[in-house]
Amino acid sequence: MSLMLCFLCSLVFIGRPNMITCMLRQVLFGIIFSLCLSAILAKTITVIMVFSATNPDSRIKRLVGLRIPIYIVPSCTMIQIGLCLVWLCSSAPFEEFNMVAEIGTIVLECNEGSKVFFACVLGYMGLLASVSLLVAFLARKLPDTFNEAKFITFSMLVFASVWITFIPAYLSTKGKHMVAVEIFAIISSSAGLLVCIFFPKCYIILLQPEMNKKKFITGRTVREK
Repeated sequence: MSLMLCFLCSLVFIGRPNMITCMLRQVLFGIIFSLCLSAILAKTITVIMVFSATNPDSRIKRLVGLRIPIYIVPSCTMIQIGLCLVWLCSSAPFEEFNMVAEIGTIVLECNEGSKVFFACVLGYMGLLASVSLLVAFLARKLPDTFNEAKFITFSMLVFASVWITFIPAYLSTKGKHMVAVEIFAIISSSAGLLVCIFFPKCYIILLQPEMNKKKFITGRTVREK
C-alpha cells in the first residue's frame, strides 16, 4: 500500500499550482516515502529477529516477544509528520510568479518556503534509507532460501542512487523542469523498490513454483516413485 501511494503522490505535482497543492506536494511526498522506508526497515529487522531467535546464544531472541518491528513504522512516520507540521506552521510552501527562471515568460510555480525544512525532510528520508541499507547489509549472512535482506539491500541502493543524483539535478534546473525532475525521481525510486523487492517473489511463484514448497525450503528431497 505504501508503494502504491508512492506512485500516486506524483500526481499531486501535475497541474496548475495553487495554495493547497503547493502545501501538500512535499508534505505528502515526505510522509508517504517515510512510511514506505520505515516499513522496509521493520521488515528487515523482523527477518533478523526471527533468525536470531533460532540461535540459542543470541540475545536478540529476548526481544521477539516485544513485537518491536510493529512500533517502528508508526514511530518513524510520526517523526516525519512532526517535521512537516512544523514546516507548514512556520514557513509553508506557497504559489508564486517566477519572472527570473525563463526570459520573457512568467512561470507560476510553488515556492518551497523554508529550504531548511525541505532539506530536513529529504535528510530524514536519507537517514531511514541509510539505516535500512545498513541493517540489510548486516543480515546478508542469513540462509539464502529465507533471506530477503539482499533484495532489500539492492532496493536501498537503487533508492539512494536515484535521490543522490536528484539533488544536483534539482538544484541545476529552473521553472517547470524542477517539477519534472522530482516526478521522475519519485517514479524511478518507487519502481526500483517495487522491482527489487517483489520481482524475485513473483519469479518464484510464477516460474519456479517447486521452490515455494516447504520441502524445498527446508532442504528435504523426496524421490519420485
